[in-house]
Amino acid sequence: MQKPKPKIGKIDLETFSGIILQRLGKKDKSVIVPPMTGIDAGVIDIGNGNVLIIAEDPIFSAPQQSLEAFGWFTVHIGASDIAVMGVPPQYMTYSLLLPPGTSDHDLRVIVDSIHTAARDLGIAIVGGHTGYYPGFVSPTIGGITVFSITKKGKYVTPAGARPGNDVILTKGPAIETAAILSTLRETDLLKRYPRELISRAQALIGQMSVVKDALTAMQTGGVTAMHDATEGGVIGGLFEVAHASGVGMEIDESLFIYPEEVRAVCETFDIDPVEAIAEGSLLITSRREYREKILAALDAEGIRASVIGTVVKDTKTRVLTRIDGSIRQLAIPHEDPFWRVMFGDMA
Repeated sequence: MQKPKPKIGKIDLETFSGIILQRLGKKDKSVIVPPMTGIDAGVIDIGNGNVLIIAEDPIFSAPQQSLEAFGWFTVHIGASDIAVMGVPPQYMTYSLLLPPGTSDHDLRVIVDSIHTAARDLGIAIVGGHTGYYPGFVSPTIGGITVFSITKKGKYVTPAGARPGNDVILTKGPAIETAAILSTLRETDLLKRYPRELISRAQALIGQMSVVKDALTAMQTGGVTAMHDATEGGVIGGLFEVAHASGVGMEIDESLFIYPEEVRAVCETFDIDPVEAIAEGSLLITSRREYREKILAALDAEGIRASVIGTVVKDTKTRVLTRIDGSIRQLAIPHEDPFWRVMFGDMA
């Protein structure tokens, strides 16, 4: 019998609950929002009515990704996890781990890109680590930590969705999947699709951030929860919000925005777009009376979005009606289909 391939990507819910959550160091009453499935950042009471919101992510460079894009992506991935809490990111640290022999030119390009992206988002870089280490074949961010200070009650979490809320999705599914694979596997795509369509998919790299999406929605009002649909895609992100909030959801895939270039990439590599990594796709739950205001505010910022369903009380009703009419339960996929295509024979 053939041995199953090891899983690639984030650990599953059972492993997270059974191993990670049992080992969180000292218990501290100042931790208001501890690690939880689907929660993008922690929240700590620092006194005087203020809280510290903090998040961390690793970042690795994709093959054929420019060093400038790697630096931009580093900052926006970290900043997005703070922005989905409804708070502008303020400070960051990062650890840049480089292969021995990396040129000073390449180091400057990466650091300049990180600096520029942070400055553009109003983030101060306050620490970190940079060094050359055997075992790394490409630049890697061992961790980017982004944090902000705000007043109690001035943030949201993915646990805030309530029955009767609308569910809004920005940009559509599989944004990151289409952006990266259209660059990495351009030759395969050119056999089936015109250059113009592939170029549109590659341009999605500039949409792999939800900072503007989240802050625009929060400033408009009525937002109860936000979550970026990263690994595990939209279906995984929806489950995480429903699970964290203790609610159900009724979602209709036919209401999704579906860019043609996203469909083309996913069809070429036999990827279900609702399961595929989707950095840049923001899930928002909001009070119904704010629906049109949020959609209009996002549109004014050039961000397409649509209402894709509703939050319900029954936790047993967590369903996605597919375009073909079939019904699927919301769940975190066992493995994001993007990884097998991304890593090919190495997976």
